[in-house]
Amino acid sequence: MSAVREASAASTLFERHRATFERAALACRERHCWSPYPELPAKYPNAAQAQADGAAAFRAHLGQRFALDQPGAVGEAGEEISPCTQQALRIRYPQADIDTLFDAAEAAIDDWAAACVDTRIGVLMEALDTIYREHLFEIAHAVMHTAGQSFNMAYAGSGVNALDRGIEALVHAKQAMDAIAPTARWERAFGSARIALDKTYRLVPRGVAVCFSCASFPTWNAWPSMLASLATGNAVIVKPHPATVLPMAISVRAFRRVLAAAGFDPNLVTLALDTSAEPIGKRLVQHPKTAIVDFTGSVAFGQWVERNAHPALVFTETAGCNTVVLESADDLDAALRSLATTLCMFSAQMCTSPQNIYVPAQGVRTPQGVVAFDAVARRLADAVAALTGDAKKAAMILATLQSPQTLALLAQMTEEGEQRGQVLLRPKRYLHPEYPDARTSTPLMLKVGKAERDLYGAERFGPISFVIACDDAADALAQAVRDVKQFGGLTAFLYSTDETCIASAEAAYAKAGAQLTINLTGPMPLNFAAAYSDYHVTGLNPAGNASLTDLAFVAGRFRISQSRRPAAPDTSST
Repeated sequence: MSAVREASAASTLFERHRATFERAALACRERHCWSPYPELPAKYPNAAQAQADGAAAFRAHLGQRFALDQPGAVGEAGEEISPCTQQALRIRYPQADIDTLFDAAEAAIDDWAAACVDTRIGVLMEALDTIYREHLFEIAHAVMHTAGQSFNMAYAGSGVNALDRGIEALVHAKQAMDAIAPTARWERAFGSARIALDKTYRLVPRGVAVCFSCASFPTWNAWPSMLASLATGNAVIVKPHPATVLPMAISVRAFRRVLAAAGFDPNLVTLALDTSAEPIGKRLVQHPKTAIVDFTGSVAFGQWVERNAHPALVFTETAGCNTVVLESADDLDAALRSLATTLCMFSAQMCTSPQNIYVPAQGVRTPQGVVAFDAVARRLADAVAALTGDAKKAAMILATLQSPQTLALLAQMTEEGEQRGQVLLRPKRYLHPEYPDARTSTPLMLKVGKAERDLYGAERFGPISFVIACDDAADALAQAVRDVKQFGGLTAFLYSTDETCIASAEAAYAKAGAQLTINLTGPMPLNFAAAYSDYHVTGLNPAGNASLTDLAFVAGRFRISQSRRPAAPDTSST
């Protein structure tokens, strides 16, 4: 294909997706509810056949070499174990020499950066559309059998909602780049002389971005990060967690295919694979050609990245102690049911899952009177038990545990909770009706006092929560906000009928940088983050320095260079 035909083919992609893109831009501007994708698997076009094809595509990967035609192959690796079956997937992925990947990525940038913004956006919209049309259910099954999510969550959270977040990143990237005028005529008098300059402004990508995807939600943060870097002209090396390679390997291969078909170097997107025994994360972060790092994962490594990635630009989302203040409620049972649902969702293996529940020691005010602290704690535990007592219901909401380390943590925290507090709910394995060998557990809930802060004053990843007695409502809020400031917090939840208390909480959580949900009950999970409307992470506390998705998430990924020269004489009047 000639260069002219390649450019023409790529430019038509933006027109193909213009209507969707412009509709997404409107949703971002107005922050209302919208998505181009069906919210439920059953509403997907030709759903039964699409789901069957996706399941078959996933099964076809098992025990096979994953074909990925990228440079620098030096071997193979693969250690994924399904949390559903606890059997190895036995997929072998190519491992690549790191320097070769960086060299190939760097060489691919110039032509990509020279393309106009709409051309790049069109190609990336096509990549998302390809994932949606050809790989969505394949990726959903891959997420189920690596991250351990339920089918519905894998479709919604790791599928269509992650695609939405990707489009959202493209919208903000285009907005940031379109804000820069390509040329300008500048005139000014210097004494008796008048100087006229023609100025040209160029958008220059930073270079090669390294994108880490996490174990529990591999696509949700990775796709927007990849798209933010690619849209602004950079190349991306994707570093998947060794436990959840397949969803990102499928993604990388789809991106490469679309880029090549549009006439661009597919090495704009490559895969850097490691093993748990021989990690390469630090080498990638500190590689001299690393210009951008997107990291989602553990607090410890995220903090290391923030300290050691310089001069690379760093975007992090780790985790923290997400808090609940339960001060008063018009309908306490409804509030407790909503809390229980959110505590159970994907076994609290989400960065937005609540953990520390602060309650005044004197109890919670309701229209029927004050409900004592012990009764509130017991009723919340009962609400959780009601959701998890039936195996079929538990499988839908709890799904499985991604890592065996979570089981070890549950055992450790149960033992410590027995010694230092009261065990309200004791975790136990439940029998998954579809996968009898699945790695599962019901939640652990502990009742403790403020003196046990070392027990709850850190993220306890998995289905672990603490009901904590406080002096009064003001103390409950103070303790919760202290958690956010010290340990980080992405989300926060408040139940109160007192407008003064609500106003105080809004101000305190805003300053601490946690996104607050107030008095929400009903079927919506409290920690649901809506693309085009909800900002995910503020960047104001230790839980992360970046937000999905705002202009700051994209604007720094390119810089502006300029040239200027004396303006040519105006000959229009001659």
